[in-house]
Amino acid sequence: MTGLKARPAYIAGVAETPLGKVLDQTELSMVALAAKEALGEAGMTIADVDGLFVNYMGEEGTVQVGEYLGIEPRVADSSDLGGAAFEAFVHHAMLAVAAGECEVALIAYASRQRSRRNRRPPVADAASLTAQFEHPYGLPAPIGHYALIAARHMAQYGTTSEQLAQVAVAARKWAALNPKAWIRTPLTVSDVLESPLLSDPLHTLDCCLVTDGGGAVVVTTPERARDAAKPAVRVLGVGQSHTHWHIDQMPDLTVSAGVKSGEAAFRMAGIVPADVDVLQPYDSFTITVIKALEDLGFCERGEGGPFVENGRLEPGGDLPAMTSGGGLSYNHPGALGVLLLVEAVRQLRGEANDRQVADAEIAVAHGVGGFLSTSSTVVLGRD
Repeated sequence: MTGLKARPAYIAGVAETPLGKVLDQTELSMVALAAKEALGEAGMTIADVDGLFVNYMGEEGTVQVGEYLGIEPRVADSSDLGGAAFEAFVHHAMLAVAAGECEVALIAYASRQRSRRNRRPPVADAASLTAQFEHPYGLPAPIGHYALIAARHMAQYGTTSEQLAQVAVAARKWAALNPKAWIRTPLTVSDVLESPLLSDPLHTLDCCLVTDGGGAVVVTTPERARDAAKPAVRVLGVGQSHTHWHIDQMPDLTVSAGVKSGEAAFRMAGIVPADVDVLQPYDSFTITVIKALEDLGFCERGEGGPFVENGRLEPGGDLPAMTSGGGLSYNHPGALGVLLLVEAVRQLRGEANDRQVADAEIAVAHGVGGFLSTSSTVVLGRD
């Protein structure tokens, strides 16, 4: 802790890849475009990168991306924490920077899952525990797992489908302010409830988009950050954890690893939930957001449903959240975590245009992966 405070890390550049449905690029060329833009914001080039952090980009992610970009890193990491990997990479890059192991870390990701139409049910491996204990019962992944979590939350705390729908409505209202959002048309609670029921109690509009996309994030030293072309934001706190892989091994369907990752990040940053100006929760499903609000301490356990009522997460609400439109309306390229960081940085820089949260000084990006299995939390602040 002392070393990290003595030598903090900064995010000096962020960028999205092409988004939506990308037919004229490969995943590697998408990463190259985002990396060039993010490094340009940092006042750097590919030649400056000595740390590379990649997930879901080939059999040996950093090796393949490194070859394509011409990077021979001193530090490389392809840890797989699902959609939470990218917030965890900020944690790992922060440690590497503090230890002097690297000065310029590039976090990158791209997917063309929509164009390739390759988001198919997993093939059962007869030797796996999943095949033996879950597949025979027909549980669809991942929606069936999140539906179980939502159903348990409803049974235990009285959460309603209308409250889940409020999350989707909030995301869409933010998306209406974002020209890059995949869907910007108005959405009501009734629209969500009348959309097809996919896995009880989750409707179609309780579920994230399936799009192409990705992004790049540059983490660097205080000295390099001072020379950035755009204002850098400071990494104030980080935390990560995971609880299970098989849903029957989740200790409590109403408590995720976000409790530990959030506690660690907030403690390192020296903040409490009331200090947060803008929240970027992982919104793979509407229940994921309600779980994040509870696990991070924005409300008590079981109170996430009432908390999201009355427009609290919407533009002008008490806790602006999913301000890009999130995975529910803006973009969800299979792993959303990198784009949460991009939006958090833009909010702190005051670059979000019509969706800008006034006087945003503290932002939280909260990644989730697997079947609510992994969590990583990053607290960012204007320096």
